[in-house]
Amino acid sequence: MQQPHGATDLARLFEFLRRLYEEQLPFNRVLGLEVRSLGEKQVQVAIPMQPCLVGNPLYGILHGGVISAVVDAAGGLAVTAGILNQLVGQPMDQIARKVARISTIDLRVDYLRPGKGTEFLATGVIMRTGSKVAVTRMELHSDAGVLIAVGTGTYIVG
Repeated sequence: MQQPHGATDLARLFEFLRRLYEEQLPFNRVLGLEVRSLGEKQVQVAIPMQPCLVGNPLYGILHGGVISAVVDAAGGLAVTAGILNQLVGQPMDQIARKVARISTIDLRVDYLRPGKGTEFLATGVIMRTGSKVAVTRMELHSDAGVLIAVGTGTYIVG
C-alpha cells in the first residue's frame, strides 16, 4: 500500500484513500470503481456497466456478486474515511497500520431489482463507529435512479 508523504491533513489522506480504492485494489480496478465523493460520514462510488460484469446475458443485467462487491466497497470506504478523519495529524505509519486492519466481518445485501443500466452508484453511510467495529448502510442505484440493492455492513476497525 503506497502511503502519502508529508503532512497527514484530511485532504491528503482522502486523496490517498481515493487512489487506494481506485488504483491499488486489484478487484476494484476490474470493476472500474471510481470514487465520486468522500466525506467523514458518507461516500459514493460508481462503476460502469461492462460485458464482464453481466450475470444474466439474456437480459444484460449486473451480476449479483458484483452488486455485493460494490455495496461492500462503499461500506468499507465509508468506514475508512471516517477513521481517517479521526487520525488527522497522526504519524503516517500509524495511520497505514490502522487502515490495513479495517475489513468486513459481516455483510447483508438485499437485492431489490435487476441491475439494469450503463452506470451504477453506491452510497455508504456510517451508522455507528465503536472502538472495535463500525456499522454502515449502503444503497446501489442505477444511472436512472432506480434502487437496485441495499446493504448493511459490519467492519472491524480496532
